[in-house]
Amino acid sequence: MSTVAEAHAAPRRARLPHVGFSGAVVWIVAVGILLAGVVAINVLVLRLNVDLDELRRSRAELKADIAATRAQLSSASANARIESEAATKLGLVAADPNATTYVPLNEP
Repeated sequence: MSTVAEAHAAPRRARLPHVGFSGAVVWIVAVGILLAGVVAINVLVLRLNVDLDELRRSRAELKADIAATRAQLSSASANARIESEAATKLGLVAADPNATTYVPLNEP
């Protein structure tokens, strides 16, 4: 009757294969690789942020240099400065508007 009793007994569960020590090592290595990847990405992001800050700083310096150069150009091209240098260095004087004559051009 043992065979009949075994047939009516509850079916046994199929056993899952036992993950041994080597399976645990594989999981630990996999998690370690993932964590190393996360750390490497964080380091790269930090380096990029440092580079970005340096670029922003140099951009601000360049903008300040451009503003200073524009101010120098503006003062260098001022009419009063040009007239005074023409009078002192070259001995030129402004023309008398009453003595100015115009030459008519023949237009076709």
